[in-house]
Amino acid sequence: MKRKSNFRNIAIIAHVDHGKTTLVDGMLQQSGVFRENQAVRERVMDSMDLERERGITIMAKNTAVWYNDVKINIVDTPGHADFGGEVERSLNLVDGALLLVDASEGPLPQTRFVVQKALAKNLPVILVINKIDRSDARIQEVVNEVYDLFIDLNASDAQIEFPVIYTNAKLGIAHQEPGDASQNLRPLFDSILGHIPGPVADDDAQVQMLVTNLDYDSYVGQIGVGRLFNGTLCMNTDYSRCGIDETVRHLRFSVLYTFEGLKRVPVEQAESGDIIALAGIGEIAIGDTISDNEDPVPLPRIKVDEPTVSMVFYVNNGPFAGREGKYLTSRHLKERLDREVKGNVAIQVRATDRADAFEVCGRGELQLAVLIETMRREGYEFMVSKPRVITHEEDGRILEPVEHVYVDIPEEFIGIMTEKLSRRKGRLVHMNTAGAGRADLEFVIPSRGLIGFRTQFLTDTKGSGVMHSILEGYQPWFGPIPQRMTGALVADRAGKVSSYACLSMVDRGELFVSPGTDVYGGMVVGERNRDGDLNINITKEKKLTNMRSSTAEATVTLRPPRPLSLDQAIEFIAENELVEITPAAERIRKMELDLVKREIQAKRGKPV
Repeated sequence: MKRKSNFRNIAIIAHVDHGKTTLVDGMLQQSGVFRENQAVRERVMDSMDLERERGITIMAKNTAVWYNDVKINIVDTPGHADFGGEVERSLNLVDGALLLVDASEGPLPQTRFVVQKALAKNLPVILVINKIDRSDARIQEVVNEVYDLFIDLNASDAQIEFPVIYTNAKLGIAHQEPGDASQNLRPLFDSILGHIPGPVADDDAQVQMLVTNLDYDSYVGQIGVGRLFNGTLCMNTDYSRCGIDETVRHLRFSVLYTFEGLKRVPVEQAESGDIIALAGIGEIAIGDTISDNEDPVPLPRIKVDEPTVSMVFYVNNGPFAGREGKYLTSRHLKERLDREVKGNVAIQVRATDRADAFEVCGRGELQLAVLIETMRREGYEFMVSKPRVITHEEDGRILEPVEHVYVDIPEEFIGIMTEKLSRRKGRLVHMNTAGAGRADLEFVIPSRGLIGFRTQFLTDTKGSGVMHSILEGYQPWFGPIPQRMTGALVADRAGKVSSYACLSMVDRGELFVSPGTDVYGGMVVGERNRDGDLNINITKEKKLTNMRSSTAEATVTLRPPRPLSLDQAIEFIAENELVEITPAAERIRKMELDLVKREIQAKRGKPV
């Protein structure tokens, strides 16, 4: 097998918000993909609305640029550990990686996560120190920290001998040495060609293409994206698809694509070593191999880490069901979740003992929240439960996932943060007060202890804290962990929220709903300021009489409600509550809406 010199396949890996997608913008711009006068938006690779709103990459996407007659296929990967499945399958496409690290922040938890995946694949790495223009940049310290990280991860001698490039991705400038005369990204392109090897591939061998991503086009249907490891693919030729359980022969493509810039370009033939896309293969799935029709040889399927968190998705059976959504039934819900499993290797769907409920397992709350938000925008209406961790049983012991949490907070909040996390079974393993009034703390804590904690963390640190976590492994069950310390204000009847009723709730807690909002019995309308739930009449109107002053209530000012976002609602709910998701709203409700039945359950000792 020989290496092909006309291709380079690279992935860009980094922590969240270190500038991966911005660097890809500069590479596209300087390789001539766009016209000189073409208007191009920032972070052009973040094509999903959710990616642009949240400012993070969620789905791995690929593009291609040309430099010195060499085609460089670039895969832009997510930086958040919750989307690790995207990183893992992307690394199957490439022969090397650009590791992007912020010149001030240095390697952070998710940097460690993605580097670990790249080293496990034995990929050569180019270190890119980005944002060198920051006033607080500490370039040489960060380079040393990356060396320490590689040594800590048991990298080989060859992997540690990585070249270092210094960039300002926003201006599209790269330097081989800080402060040299370079005014473009040419040093980065030269380093890619010099340090990242071409793909090992043979055009004359048996055809083997591994499908690592799926896309959809309304014109050609399902599209499979992957790397052609060996052989050549041609139009109007029969091939086979090697799935998990069966091999289907005599299949022909309707279209064969290669990538140029941001576009897929139809071709008649694709050569080995390239990243390509094809359409016309029915029931194609991630991990399938497209191979020779007569003698198919499948490649090893993609392996990803097991999910750690699950939520139950229910069909919406509330009083407002069907008012706002387009897809409502269990059939719609199951079809959509099955479709998600085909395109996302990190998601699993399991059946439950109810026909209208499905357990969805993923890497973390953020990944599941993104799936929920995507479904609601597509017109689905459903309910979700509180996230739960997925446990393992080993030698008769129950093991649960444990996270390594990195906290960066002002020094004044060290006491309250240590207290809050220790109450949730967290153990402080490292503390560093490097000066400038801030402290770095590291905790080992059960994943259960972090469910519902992020909002509380931001409140306790007055929005000035930064928290990241990464899966540490599995440890024996830690016992009960206190979650929400407050109760809920629950509407006891249907109607519209009235200003008069809101006024009387000022000393009872904080409301989530504003006057005029439709509510139903069993719906959670606020957070109580003590433990235990309180059933209230939030629709009560003031009785009108002849004896009242016309200006008596003119000076009354209502406290504004605290509407919860989807992420906050998922964090807030207790074990016996659900979040009702519709295209127009999210509502929190009790699992059992009937007040009398909830009281009977309370007497029997069940949570209500």
